[in-house]
Amino acid sequence: MGILSWILLGLVAGAIAKALRPGRDPQGCFVTMFIGIIGAVLGGWIATMLGWGRVDGFNLYSILIATGGAVLALIIWAAVTGRRDREV
Repeated sequence: MGILSWILLGLVAGAIAKALRPGRDPQGCFVTMFIGIIGAVLGGWIATMLGWGRVDGFNLYSILIATGGAVLALIIWAAVTGRRDREV
């Protein structure tokens, strides 16, 4: 999969992950897109290491893996920056 495909997949995964993750995220749109791209790469790497197969195309499996990685990346980002939304 080419770099442009990873970027596009990361943008889609970042948007889905932001919609799935509860609460407000204090970062802006560009940071969320960047975290989505990093999450897509992270999700693909974890899936490959666990033996779930390679992420090698723009299909439902790839979007699910990339979205999982993006959610994980957003959770890590929130933990590292110390920003948590505590709505009642």
